[in-house]
Amino acid sequence: MLKRNRQQPYNESLSDKIHRYRGVVLVISIPLLLVSFVLFLMPSTRSPNDAVLPTNRKFTPNYVLQTDRSSNSYAVIFDAGSSGSRVHVFCFDQNLDLLHIGKELELFEQLQPGLSAYANDPKAAADSLLPLLVKAEKVVPKDVRQNTPVKVGATAGLRQLGVDASERILQAVKDFLKVKSSLKSNDDWVTVLDGTQEGAYQWVTINYLLKRLGKKYSDTVGVVDLGGGSVQMAYAISEADAAKAPRISNGEDTYVKEMFLMGTKYYLYVHSYLQYGLLAARAEILEVTKDSDNPCILAGYNGVYKYGGTEYKASSPPSGSNMNKCREEALKALKVNESTCTHMKCTFGGVWNGGGGDGQKNLFVASFFFDRAAEAGFVDPSKPVAIVRPADFQEAAKRACETTLENARSTYPNVKKPDDNLPYLCLDLVYQYTLLVDGFDLDPWQEITLVKKIEYQNALVEAAWPLGSAIEAVSAAA
Repeated sequence: MLKRNRQQPYNESLSDKIHRYRGVVLVISIPLLLVSFVLFLMPSTRSPNDAVLPTNRKFTPNYVLQTDRSSNSYAVIFDAGSSGSRVHVFCFDQNLDLLHIGKELELFEQLQPGLSAYANDPKAAADSLLPLLVKAEKVVPKDVRQNTPVKVGATAGLRQLGVDASERILQAVKDFLKVKSSLKSNDDWVTVLDGTQEGAYQWVTINYLLKRLGKKYSDTVGVVDLGGGSVQMAYAISEADAAKAPRISNGEDTYVKEMFLMGTKYYLYVHSYLQYGLLAARAEILEVTKDSDNPCILAGYNGVYKYGGTEYKASSPPSGSNMNKCREEALKALKVNESTCTHMKCTFGGVWNGGGGDGQKNLFVASFFFDRAAEAGFVDPSKPVAIVRPADFQEAAKRACETTLENARSTYPNVKKPDDNLPYLCLDLVYQYTLLVDGFDLDPWQEITLVKKIEYQNALVEAAWPLGSAIEAVSAAA
């Protein structure tokens, strides 16, 4: 038998072989079939983040489709500023890293005018937020809206209206959110932001986007934020300098806030100067000359400037605007030489400057500083970050002050709302230079970073205080 088996014909067919070894085939195949069947019935172990991409969609490595939304947190922040209302929507993962909303890292929408324009009609003020609310809710998944905080932070514009008028508007906004919004609202989240709180949020925002939080204070950047009604300065200081902070006797917040961020304790110097935002400063400078012509107004303009419910005469002298004379008026408005400094070193108005130091050596300057620089033509408006010097504002002011209103329309085509802003271009640029050099004591040739947006994870994010507020809101809810 063994001999005959070793001498099988060479051309034996495949079917004959299977028939001959059918016992072996059955022994091997049955377990394999059983294992395959069990694996087929088991649930998929694919990671929830391994999203299935449509075949017609081009995949880009920096954009991850999130399928497990329940692990993400959203926050909706309204910035009710003096010049307009804006809404920001952010989405964070469990590590407080920003996630994409569509192709961007936030939803950002804005409209004009701001809440303060409705001083006598609180309901109209609240209703003005509806278009922004609708757009915000569309990007928040329905199943998490009831747990998504919506906060409204009013800034200097509402502070200028006074307590009664601002409280009526805030109450109308609270009622509006309860009726119109499907998001999680709380009366305590609709407030007039304290200026120092606004400045602190801005500092957190910029340092978060630059990935400086968690590092030592000397590696963080300082921030100057020029809004419409107020200007804030914030930067981290040493513990030794924080201990030297003077006491404020007029009931304002202290100069230094202690913040614990990403495992690091910071002593943050922050101060807000109410009535020294760009739009408010126009009123202050025009008030200096009262009913006379003002050397900061472009030649050919004779009108009235309205701010905070008050009208100010705004007309140019026959000789036109003049940079040096305008600077004299700006210095008077800042009261640089009128206040007695009772501390070691002050900015304008007798305010302690924080002592300076490493946390201020790298300064990021935001909001109207960027806008006017772009409109004046010495910053590319298509690029969200630019390195400049205070002296650049002075050079731009010199050119603007030598221009008539008629010529300015063609010389400065990038100025937004030219009928409202062109007459004050000389004034705005002179004030910004004066604020930086005489107010904050910067060297005219010191490099500063003008910032509109900051790149974070290959997307651009607004360098504004709402992100800092959103980080706080999401952290508190965790």
